[in-house]
Amino acid sequence: MLSPVVAGLWRLHEWRLEVPARVRWIEQAIELGITSFDHADLYGGYTVEALFGEALAAAPGLRERLQIVTKCGIRLVSPARPAHRLNHYDSSRAHLLASVDASLQALRTDRIDLLLIHRPDPLAEPDEIAEAFRALHKAGKVLAFGVSNHSAAQFAALHRRHPLATNQVEFSPLQMKALADGTLEQCTDLQLPPMAWSPLARGRLFGDDEQARRVRVVLEDLGRPHGASAATMAYAWILRHPSRPRPITGSGRVEALREAVAALAIPMSREDWTRVWVASMGHGVA
Repeated sequence: MLSPVVAGLWRLHEWRLEVPARVRWIEQAIELGITSFDHADLYGGYTVEALFGEALAAAPGLRERLQIVTKCGIRLVSPARPAHRLNHYDSSRAHLLASVDASLQALRTDRIDLLLIHRPDPLAEPDEIAEAFRALHKAGKVLAFGVSNHSAAQFAALHRRHPLATNQVEFSPLQMKALADGTLEQCTDLQLPPMAWSPLARGRLFGDDEQARRVRVVLEDLGRPHGASAATMAYAWILRHPSRPRPITGSGRVEALREAVAALAIPMSREDWTRVWVASMGHGVA
C-alpha cells in the first residue's frame, strides 16, 4: 500500500512553504513515484498535519493520488494541547480515538491510510489497542494499522490481536540495531515491509565522526560506476535488505527526493552491501 520511498513531513513547518509551494512539492514527489507521506500528530508542535491539510484543501483531487501515514500515542506538553500536563505515552482506546479524529480534522480528509502507534507504551493494553483499531476500521476512519519503534516481541503481541502492516524503525548505514534485535527478521518472516526512518542517520552520514567518514568513503566508491551520490547509495543499501524496507526521506529539497528514488534502479551485490556493513561496524565478518 506504500510507495517504495516515503516522504517524511516531520520538518514541514521548518520549510516555510506557502500553500501553493506546498502543493507543488507534493505534486513533484508524486511525479517521482513517492505517493506515501509520513506524519505524526505531534510533528511541528502539532502543526504539520494542518499544514499538509491546507495543501490538500487547496488542490482538489490531490488526496486521491496519495497515501497518508500518521502516528499517535504520545502526549506532549504543547500550547496546541493545553490539556497535556506531562510528556508521556498513551495508547488507551480513548486517546487513540480522539487522536485520529484530531488528525482527520487537521489533514482535512475522511480517512487515514495507515495509522501507527508512535512509541511503545509501557502501560499498553494490547486488547484495548486492538479494540480501538477495530472501531476505527469499522468507522472507515483508518484503513490499515502498524507500529513504530516497537520491538519484535511488542509487535507480535499486538499483531496476534489485530493485523499490522508495518513496523517503522530507525535503520541506516550508521544505525543497525534493527539488524541485530530481530526486528527486520520478523518483518521478512511475516512479509510485512518495515518503514525506515532517518535513512541518512539524521544527516550524520555527512558529518565528521569516524564511523560516518568510513561509511561515506565506501558509499562514494560504490556510487561512482552509477554516477550516484553517497545519499543514493545509502538508500540502495537499505533497500537491499530482504525485508524490503520503505525508507522515509526527511528533506524539503526535491533533489533529495530524486536521490532517494534513484536508488530504486541501483542493484547492490551481497559483497558491496557487506562492505558498507563492515565500514559501519568497524570490523570484518568473523
